[in-house]
Amino acid sequence: MENTVGTVVRGLRGPIINKGDDIEQVVVETVLNAAKNEGFSFKNRDIVTITESIVARAQGNYASIDDIAEDIKAKFGDETIGVIFPILSRNRFANILRGIAKGAKSIILMLSYPSDEVGNQLVEIDELDVRGVNPWTDTLTEAEFREHFGYKKHRFTGIDYIDYYRELIEAEGATCEVIFSNNPKTILTYTKHVLTSDIHSRFRTKRILTDNGAETVYGLDDILTTSINGSGFNEAYGLLGSNKATEDTLKLFPNNCQPIVDGIQAKLKELTGKTIEVMVYGDGAFKDPVGKIWELADPVVSPAYTSGLEGTPNEVKLKYLADNNFSHLRGEELKQSISEYIENKKEDLVGAMEAQGTTPRRLTDLIGSLSDLTSGSGDKGTPIVYIQGYFDNYTN
Repeated sequence: MENTVGTVVRGLRGPIINKGDDIEQVVVETVLNAAKNEGFSFKNRDIVTITESIVARAQGNYASIDDIAEDIKAKFGDETIGVIFPILSRNRFANILRGIAKGAKSIILMLSYPSDEVGNQLVEIDELDVRGVNPWTDTLTEAEFREHFGYKKHRFTGIDYIDYYRELIEAEGATCEVIFSNNPKTILTYTKHVLTSDIHSRFRTKRILTDNGAETVYGLDDILTTSINGSGFNEAYGLLGSNKATEDTLKLFPNNCQPIVDGIQAKLKELTGKTIEVMVYGDGAFKDPVGKIWELADPVVSPAYTSGLEGTPNEVKLKYLADNNFSHLRGEELKQSISEYIENKKEDLVGAMEAQGTTPRRLTDLIGSLSDLTSGSGDKGTPIVYIQGYFDNYTN
């Protein structure tokens, strides 16, 4: 029978996960139950993806603002701390900032503009042109920023993040000065002790600071890399990838995920006879065209995945073949010619004309984005995603 369906993605509903739950067993049982109820069968190269949130919940990987404060105090002492390039997020950064402030006496908060690293805007970029402000060269004080642009609220949250972050700092007993610059070296005129809060550009930022005279340089990935008084931690990413849990705690990015995905794969192999790929996913890597927000606030899309998900797609563009190689054919003859071409395509199509326009991204980033869009971030209740046919093509 002709296969008329390609990739099928199912968001699976499982139990609410709590600390101590056997996440491997929960995922396996959820997948098996879904297959039984929905009537789908297992195939080799199916994919199970699990949101990082439920893995971290099962691990009990949580920390408090007091834990953050203690680590900050140990690393910076009583020095004035330059906190630079944070993202504008109540969920992602507010409790982190409270912990930093609780462990500090004085903070210089340096915000990038017109937007943060992931696209949350302080001001529309066109307004910079109107006011003659160059974000690559101009440093602004808070008073100068207000004089140019007034009081701006985030289009989705309705928050003025300048006031919000300053008030969070001052509420914890630290003094705060807010400045605006996109040059890491700017902070060094205020203090030589810096906590850089950017995510994907953090290594470059640390290098620039160190090369230009900073005396103390840490990133969020250096805070809570070990447990503080029994707290959660993340050895690789520290506070990166964390989310607000309660008013005084955060859920951290999960630890040691590779044994989990390997264990789930082994259990499913034993129970189904099929080799099913497994990955843990966080934020997808895509950009909102209206709000201009780039979704990826986690340090990576996937902290762990089974070996079959290594690499990038190796695909040809069907419309290119139809418009070029086989433009003289129609109907069944066209279908057969394209199918034969796909079956005999090169193992590496990098740079080939017939592959132009295909997506040269890692499989884990593509599948993570697909999973994140499927599960959403609200009340769908589908933290496990089952994907079939992802590796199929026009011939199967």
